Amino acid sequence: MYRFLYRHLLSRFDAEFAHDAIVHMLQVAERIPPVRLALQKALAPRPEGLSIRALGLDFAHPLGLASGFDKDATGLRGLNLMGFSFAEIGTVTPWPQPGNPRQRIFRLLEDEALINRMGFPSAGMQVVAGNLQTLRRGTRPIGVSLGKNKDTPLLDAHQDYSAVLKCLYPYGDFFVVNVSSPNTPELRRLQTRDYLAEILSCLQRVASELTPPGQNPRPLLVKIAPDLSWAEIDAVLELATTYRLGGIVATNTTTSRGGLSSARQAEAGGLSGRPLRQRSNEIIRHIYRQTEGNLTIIGVGGVFTGDDVWEKMTAGAALVQAYTGFIYEGPRFVQKAIARLRHTMREAGIHSLGEIVGTDSGRP
Repeated sequence: MYRFLYRHLLSRFDAEFAHDAIVHMLQVAERIPPVRLALQKALAPRPEGLSIRALGLDFAHPLGLASGFDKDATGLRGLNLMGFSFAEIGTVTPWPQPGNPRQRIFRLLEDEALINRMGFPSAGMQVVAGNLQTLRRGTRPIGVSLGKNKDTPLLDAHQDYSAVLKCLYPYGDFFVVNVSSPNTPELRRLQTRDYLAEILSCLQRVASELTPPGQNPRPLLVKIAPDLSWAEIDAVLELATTYRLGGIVATNTTTSRGGLSSARQAEAGGLSGRPLRQRSNEIIRHIYRQTEGNLTIIGVGGVFTGDDVWEKMTAGAALVQAYTGFIYEGPRFVQKAIARLRHTMREAGIHSLGEIVGTDSGRP
């Protein structure tokens, strides 16, 4: 029913307007106890036996919400009703910025995909800190996507990333360096060795300074683009080892447009959804093989079902994130995906998620 309504009714509204309306409705629903309890009962997945420990954190199950949906940490309480085991907020910039002009999100219904050219719209780190401060810590892990302001020169990018980390360090459980969005001019150049080394060096120094004695710094990950070559990915992995990163998020949106059928495919921006699934899985397998499973991978790209979660985990991902699949599948997305994952595990005779990770990583 939801898919029918989405295709024939909801898709008639501007995508960003619909997104903002959904976040607002979730905020309202969370504040009304009978509605909150009804949604929890109707939408809660059954995570028994699907818990996993990664990045030094405990997750009720492996499926979380990717960054971009809740940019300013305004909807986390409501999103908890959807059943995600964790959420990544942002991308957050030091200073407020509006992002690119609207219209900037486009549905590709025939391809089950989205194109966005948001350009890091952000209320700024101080506002996000205030929003996170009101949340109770420890219920579900929260990741924070770190970004830079559009007008900050690349040579000064490390200052922006460090400022956001310093401001939000008390509130995040892990932090993701977003140097791979295609929608901020030249941002992807920050994935190259010289720029990325300086950013990671500064961030590790900040994290060490903010970590109490006797504790480990909170995990730091880097999110990479699916359009990198294998050699470029290997260079990032080398830096990840050098700077003792917690992991890699693979992958961001793509600028590739191969094999699409939608008339909106020519829109500028990053493509997400089903067309990204295969490339994302290939990169996850490559990272797992190259690091011999010693680097935590969060798999993103084309996750619509529990089979997609399974596929990413067998490729080498310890955790999985979704965004576009959630938009297309609706409120029961997590519940259905986790039920399907449990069914697949039972059929395969697997009793814990640890038995899955990387089992298909040797496939070419």
